Amino acid sequence: MNTKQKPQAGEIWVADLGTIGKIRPVLILYYPNPDDSRMLVIVAPLTSQIRGGTGEVDITHIRWLPKPSAINIQGLASVDKNCLTRKLGVLPTTDFNTVKAEIKNLLNL
Repeated sequence: MNTKQKPQAGEIWVADLGTIGKIRPVLILYYPNPDDSRMLVIVAPLTSQIRGGTGEVDITHIRWLPKPSAINIQGLASVDKNCLTRKLGVLPTTDFNTVKAEIKNLLNL
């Protein structure tokens, strides 16, 4: 990870999710503070295999992504902050608010 950039919630970064998850864009939902006991980043992976079902937020209108994508909120994960390799951009506020609302809805919060 570029040490000069601290990821922020709402940003999309490229992350190495290991052999099963491969290297893919992820939406940052939470980035740990230096005093957090666990230095884990909570992310939602992006997918280009859009199925249009529950648990996906369509962001195909965002042109700076490598492929038309959706945010897979059923795939929430915690990853080590060193898995983040580079920032791709910032999700528009309206889309980030949609993601947060869909997570609340999916989890009945």
